Amino acid sequence: MNLPELPRNASRTEMRKTLIRLRMEMHRQEIRNESAQLLQPLHRMRGMTQNLHEGLGIKHAPLWGVAAVTLLGFLTGKGAKSGGASSLTRLVRLGATLGPLIKLVMQGSSRRP
Repeated sequence: MNLPELPRNASRTEMRKTLIRLRMEMHRQEIRNESAQLLQPLHRMRGMTQNLHEGLGIKHAPLWGVAAVTLLGFLTGKGAKSGGASSLTRLVRLGATLGPLIKLVMQGSSRRP
């Protein structure tokens, strides 16, 4: 922040204007500093998610996340009906849901040398 030079014979209004400019600049600096502090956790989270994808080398990470949640839902969820037929139905639904994902993984692994 550069301080303005005041001539020795500055009038009272010029000095008041200069003081107001200094205060406004100080408020701008405070706002800039506080907003940077508020946004720091957001920038940190963005950096963590980018590093997670790059560091682990996981391809289709969101797809794997959806598959994991779906699998947990099928395995731990309770069906509307109780009995042996519901577990068989649950397994059939699980196979139908995860079939495309398994096919995608198998195609990806066959393309690698």
